[in-house]
Amino acid sequence: MQVHSSILQTQPFLKGMTARQIELLAKDSMLAEFKAGRRILNVGGRADRFYLILEGRVELELPVPDGEAVPIETLGAGDVFGWSWLFAPYHCHFDARAVTPTKVIFFYGTHLHLRDLCERNHDLGYELMKRVSEIVVKRLQATRRELLENKKSAPAGLRAKK
Repeated sequence: MQVHSSILQTQPFLKGMTARQIELLAKDSMLAEFKAGRRILNVGGRADRFYLILEGRVELELPVPDGEAVPIETLGAGDVFGWSWLFAPYHCHFDARAVTPTKVIFFYGTHLHLRDLCERNHDLGYELMKRVSEIVVKRLQATRRELLENKKSAPAGLRAKK
């Protein structure tokens, strides 16, 4: 089911975008729900969707060889995930799992959808690139913090080699 532009206008990630940009995004948006425990993204998997969280919580995790996944960040309403749709080779960099029942708006980031829309409308593409780049930097900082905080207890696959 397509999401009405009035719902998109309330999303923090899209705040400040023009009405026309919101309308263009609304045409490719859909609602989805995930039960608690449901895996939404897998590291290395195809990155073809971008998500805005409406309700619930999603945990980003980094799987490690021979160990449990390292939690990186827990996201909630107003947060976004799934930015890899924008960057070749279009593979996920984190696992994402619904911690609680979660409701999202998602966009197909694939060819003929959001990536093509950005190519055709450079102003929209630039706005999304700026916003997604900010998220990428935040996720990298969160990953660094988490790994530094857990360095001593980190699984062998994540410990720095000397």
